[in-house]
Amino acid sequence: MTPLLAQAGLTQGVTVALVLSAALFTIGLIGFLVRRNMILMFLCTELMLQAASIAFIAFGRMREDTGGQTFVIFILTVAAAEAALALGLVVLLYRRRETLSAEAWQELHE
Repeated sequence: MTPLLAQAGLTQGVTVALVLSAALFTIGLIGFLVRRNMILMFLCTELMLQAASIAFIAFGRMREDTGGQTFVIFILTVAAAEAALALGLVVLLYRRRETLSAEAWQELHE
């Protein structure tokens, strides 16, 4: 395969990955803004983080370096810490009001 053909295939693969990443991020953002259940809101946040990971890997592949994969390791670390914190928060809030609706906790923002 000639380098020009290889570059065209790589660009097409990166385009597909970026479109997939944008679609996943949009789904996560809409889900976060529309849903009122805290567990679903945290799942949508995780979906947005994974969409960003796909974009970092695609750009790293396009530039032929491992910087994108390194950022993904940091994103996964932050996502794991966020999931642990969110689970503890959800359990605490459910014990207090026995609901996971974000509307029941509106007075916290004031």
